[in-house]
Amino acid sequence: MKHKKAYINTLGCQMNVYDTGRMENMLAASGYDFTDSFWKADLVIINTCAIREKAVQKVYSFLGRICGIKRRKPHMVIAVAGCVAQQQSKWLTERFEGLDLVLGTHAVTRLPHYLERIGQGEGPIIDVEMTAEIDEAVPEPAHSQSADISTFVTIMRGCDNFCAYCVVPFVRGRETSRRPETIESEVRSLVAAGAREITLLGQNVNSYGKKEGLCAFPELLRRIHDIEGLARIRFVTSHPKDLSDSLINAFDTLPKLANHIHLPVQSGSDRVLDRMNRKYTRETYMDRVEKLRAVRPDIAISTDFIAGFPGETETDFADTIDLIRRVRFDTLFAFEYSDRPEAPARRFADKVDPLEKKRRLREILDTQAEITAQIYHGLVGTTQTVLVEGLSKKPRGQGDSPEISGRSSENRIVNFICPEDEESRLQGRLVDVSIERACANSLWGRMPDARNYGPAASIQAKGGKTNAA
Repeated sequence: MKHKKAYINTLGCQMNVYDTGRMENMLAASGYDFTDSFWKADLVIINTCAIREKAVQKVYSFLGRICGIKRRKPHMVIAVAGCVAQQQSKWLTERFEGLDLVLGTHAVTRLPHYLERIGQGEGPIIDVEMTAEIDEAVPEPAHSQSADISTFVTIMRGCDNFCAYCVVPFVRGRETSRRPETIESEVRSLVAAGAREITLLGQNVNSYGKKEGLCAFPELLRRIHDIEGLARIRFVTSHPKDLSDSLINAFDTLPKLANHIHLPVQSGSDRVLDRMNRKYTRETYMDRVEKLRAVRPDIAISTDFIAGFPGETETDFADTIDLIRRVRFDTLFAFEYSDRPEAPARRFADKVDPLEKKRRLREILDTQAEITAQIYHGLVGTTQTVLVEGLSKKPRGQGDSPEISGRSSENRIVNFICPEDEESRLQGRLVDVSIERACANSLWGRMPDARNYGPAASIQAKGGKTNAA
């Protein structure tokens, strides 16, 4: 019997990647195979992001193209999932002829049921109902036989912070946490299937469990840390206002906790932070950074910035550049401000000129590029412990030794040469790499004889702090 083929285009954050994995599992259980070509697909799903206007425009462009293909392949089923689906459900079905299913952020688990109904001639179907309950089912590890070396687990959904620029509370709902035993069970299942690094996901993981009276986030980390076979733990995203001393101390007491934290600041100006409704000051943020570095002096800190938030003056922007230079982030993500439906900042009248937003964004990125280059060049000659994920994306020339890729505890990409015929055996292992060269966004080096490394699970204790000089 010939299986139907599915194609999924995933945009946006790690939570969308996680939700796509859940959809893949359900589709595999329903008899679907997967293809990397939407021309060959019987089912096309786009899992969408609404955080910025550019991401939404990508959705429109993709749907226009796929609906055009459907006119030549009328049996093709087209579905939209994620935040744009939640936000614009009715408009999408009116605008794109051929769209069969609109699946909101709380409706992912109902995908197989709706595909059955569409197969019976129903459609278009819209489900954007938002429920207070969170799905506690433990998904299968992957649609293939093994899990990825590094994978995601959602521990909570939604957000209660209502930052002035953000649509998340409106498209993903209010904050709700999963039970710790369910999360622990999912992590154990993934590790048993081959995962070695787990990233815990939430809009604000620091407030995990508070509303429900569950264990605090540092306790959840400890429970997951004790799982045998797990080499490394990461988490995103941390809201600075909720970064507690107990969570900071976890970086000292949990060796498997990666030597990296993503701590979005958004602006270096107190006036702008107040307008953003971030509920912390520049001084508060700097205090959190100092406490983190007191526990782990070499911790890598990444962050987010918005360039040209409404009302941002030259003085405010100068404060942002000053903060970047003072903190010396390992890396950052920065974007021009854009109005979003339902977000309060859309109603702010004092918008920054588009050309000025672009200039400020470029200055943020250039300033950080200079700092990142300095940090990376300072690592040449050190030894970094790397979790091997697989072959690097760099093409291999005839006769070249294999080049392997992985990440250090600080979340830095490291590409390195390994002994011939050892690349497959190294996947999922923590190995020491001698850094010989710094690139713009990665490091390059060599490793000693791979035969010195045993099975992946047996070296899990090497996770945690780097041994960089």
